[in-house]
Amino acid sequence: MDAKPRLGISACLLGHKVRHDGGHKLDQFLLNTLGKYVEYLPICPEVECGMDVPREALRLVGDPENPRLVTSRTGVDFTALMKSWARKRVKALEDENLSGFIFKTRSPSSGMRSVKVYLDNGIPVSRGVGIFARVFMEHFPLLPVEDEGRLNDDGIRENFVERIFTLGRWRETISGRRSVGNLVAFHTSHKLLILSHNQRIYREMGRLVAAASQMPAGEAFAAYETALLSALGTMATVGSHCNVLQHAMGYFKEQLAGDEKAEMAGILEAYRAGNIPLIVPVTLLKHYVRKYECAYLKDQWYLDPHPIELQLRNHC
Repeated sequence: MDAKPRLGISACLLGHKVRHDGGHKLDQFLLNTLGKYVEYLPICPEVECGMDVPREALRLVGDPENPRLVTSRTGVDFTALMKSWARKRVKALEDENLSGFIFKTRSPSSGMRSVKVYLDNGIPVSRGVGIFARVFMEHFPLLPVEDEGRLNDDGIRENFVERIFTLGRWRETISGRRSVGNLVAFHTSHKLLILSHNQRIYREMGRLVAAASQMPAGEAFAAYETALLSALGTMATVGSHCNVLQHAMGYFKEQLAGDEKAEMAGILEAYRAGNIPLIVPVTLLKHYVRKYECAYLKDQWYLDPHPIELQLRNHC
């Protein structure tokens, strides 16, 4: 990729002192590790809609499906202000070419799930969504989003990062000439990656690409992007990875010696059993790609969907 994927992010996660107490919630992985490979657009809903730092803490109250945003001590209602600002902000974000967003966990403005909402009887339930996060996700329903708390889970982190880098490559593709040839080239190099997420949508995308020359370019590219984001929204599993790896090994059925086939079969079984991480069978497959000069697999983004320095396939 020539350009880094662009991500929206809650500003406090990058160390910006914008929280109600004048502090921050710096996340070292997001700033110093992932931050080397992406471009961030920091957003603090409270500050951007006009609130001071420091300020009285906010909380959600009322109906968990449609809560109000009020100050926790004096009960000043900021719901209308936040919603009005959020609607304008997400409209402006259409021009920012975002490949995803990272929200602040359990924030009354930016939490994407499990935010405390205080019912009319004063009892809190963790069923809310932050005001800005809800408006954002409704406006960009397929865009990859996560909160920094969930990104501590290895599988969720890998899936999110894979999605944002794939979407970044797609953004680069559509920034140029929207030709059927470019669409075919993108799809061809991402086939195994898509297959690892969702076999049904993978088959649908194949039919869509085959019919693209008979469709208006704008319609074909829009339909493909929707299908791509829908497919990647499905978490890849150990079983789906094994299916892709076995499929890829079929390209070497005439070249591999018996001991090489046995080696890969043993490694796949160890991976399926949870004894080794995904990086092990993928590394062996990449060795065979180089050794036997398989041009098709060499171009597959499945083998290197994100920077190896992030070590996202190193967990069992």
